[in-house]
Amino acid sequence: MFSLIICTYNRDKFLYDTLLHVVANNFPTDNYEIVLVNNNSTDNTEQECERFKADFPDVQFRYFVETKQGLSHARNRGIIESRGDVLVFLDDDSFVKPDYLRNLQKQMDDHPEAMAFGGKITPRFETGETPKWLCKWTYSWVSAIDKGDGVVLFEGSSYPIGANMGFRKECLKQCGNFNTELGRTKKNLMGGEEKDIFNRVKAQNMLIFYFPDIKVEHVIPPQRTTKEYIVRMGQGVGMSERLRCLNIGRKALWKRYFAEFVKWGASIMLWLFYTICFRPAVGNMLLLFRWNVTKGLLGK
Repeated sequence: MFSLIICTYNRDKFLYDTLLHVVANNFPTDNYEIVLVNNNSTDNTEQECERFKADFPDVQFRYFVETKQGLSHARNRGIIESRGDVLVFLDDDSFVKPDYLRNLQKQMDDHPEAMAFGGKITPRFETGETPKWLCKWTYSWVSAIDKGDGVVLFEGSSYPIGANMGFRKECLKQCGNFNTELGRTKKNLMGGEEKDIFNRVKAQNMLIFYFPDIKVEHVIPPQRTTKEYIVRMGQGVGMSERLRCLNIGRKALWKRYFAEFVKWGASIMLWLFYTICFRPAVGNMLLLFRWNVTKGLLGK
């Protein structure tokens, strides 16, 4: 059985539609459950969940409130409460395709060696306009990923994105749950919890697959495309990387400093390339992001 874990914080605007896209799948209701974790929302989240339960009484829908604030706490609560042998994490504003569950079932059956996985995420900009700074290097800033149309492994430094990812339960039993020192808390844009957990999966020599046909659209509100948001996100990335490395040891932090130096070289080259190509908005945003990552990494 699949356990679809949706953690939410003050996102009642999209939550019902997120749930509707799940039940729009032509898939037996006894083969999946929805585990919704409310992380202290102060909006109409509970009422939206009650409305969904009333509209779809045959769906296995289980609702919990996690009082410890933070996405990692909420995800871990979802893991504890889940009854399925495959755990799927979706954002509260990500819309699965109608064949999502059927395709996922086939992929997991065809790839029994897949201990973790991620799928294609396409951004749906709420304004209908794509930001001028969006390119292949900034695609992940809007929690989007596209590794092509074939099944491939996440190797090296690549890993799935939280709006569309999952694990076999036995994988988490061996590798542990999400690090609660990492991850977003309310308006704090620290991350790193996904990178941390997938690094542990790789350290156990477990395979992480990219399945191109398990697709979601991820809603991107206009405030997530502003310069101010990119600044905060860059600082959050740097801070989480510093904390993640310190949890490993000082040597890991120095390695990350060196990696940051290399990333600066690549960022400058990209800035030159996009300036020559008359796309300065891309190059300028890449440098702005890198500057703020470095600040967070240095603890500034």
